[in-house]
Amino acid sequence: MNESILLESQTHHLSDLSTKEIIQLQTEMSLKLKLPKYFSDPMKRGGSAPEVAIIPTGLFEMGSNKDEFGHYREEYPQHYIQIRKPFAIGRYTVTADDFKKFQQDTEWYQRPELLWAKNKEPVINIRLSDMKLYLHWLSDQTGQSYRLPTEVEWEYAARAGTNTAFHFGETISCKEVHFDSTAPYEEARQKKKWFIPRCFPMPKAIPVGSKPANSWGLYEVHGNVWEYTSTRWKNSHLNANRDGSENRVSNSPWYVTKGGSWFDAAILARSAARKKRLDDEMDTNLGFRILREL
Repeated sequence: MNESILLESQTHHLSDLSTKEIIQLQTEMSLKLKLPKYFSDPMKRGGSAPEVAIIPTGLFEMGSNKDEFGHYREEYPQHYIQIRKPFAIGRYTVTADDFKKFQQDTEWYQRPELLWAKNKEPVINIRLSDMKLYLHWLSDQTGQSYRLPTEVEWEYAARAGTNTAFHFGETISCKEVHFDSTAPYEEARQKKKWFIPRCFPMPKAIPVGSKPANSWGLYEVHGNVWEYTSTRWKNSHLNANRDGSENRVSNSPWYVTKGGSWFDAAILARSAARKKRLDDEMDTNLGFRILREL
């Protein structure tokens, strides 16, 4: 990357900017990098890698405080982090179609007894080690560096300049987010004991791109499937580095996942929400999103 791009990383406090200004930051960064705002790398086998969106530098507040409905202590304390280096992240979670290309090129074996996604549904029932194999293959196919996002990178990209519970604002409905429709957000906040779900319950993930995107063009960062990050689990944000880097190497088998899912209550789809999952865990509500280094 051009060194001047890093030196020009200004301290944009994103929550002070309008939606239009947030989008403009992304546009300006894409111009500096001489890359489209959204792009896909060509692969040696033919075709293209999953589409990614450029994420500009800036300052944001990570986590939540006790005044946010749904807040858990694991999201404490709120703290400012300066993202000094731009990156690109998947506009969608990796789909069954994306993963099928990897399967065709390798000897990766799909266990027939497990439920499997189809077409544009998020790929599920794969382990963290399988995700890393896919990312290594994708890096080899494109000549670029692909990996999982860190928890910091994931939340920064998902918020897209917002400091509210969701990038949509302080509340959501099942029109914007695919969560367990029997456990909605606003009704729970208002302590309604009886309500009629606004959406028909759907016990599986939906195709990517079905819900509205955030200001940086990322889809389903709230709900649908939990997304693995590369960050080892800690019980809080205490002693977090202000540049977003890891402050301690851990051998914990638990990793941070973000975003909530179709199986969970809406409060777990908040930007700050986090859940620990084992490194060898497989589930029908667990997937991943790629990060492409710039």
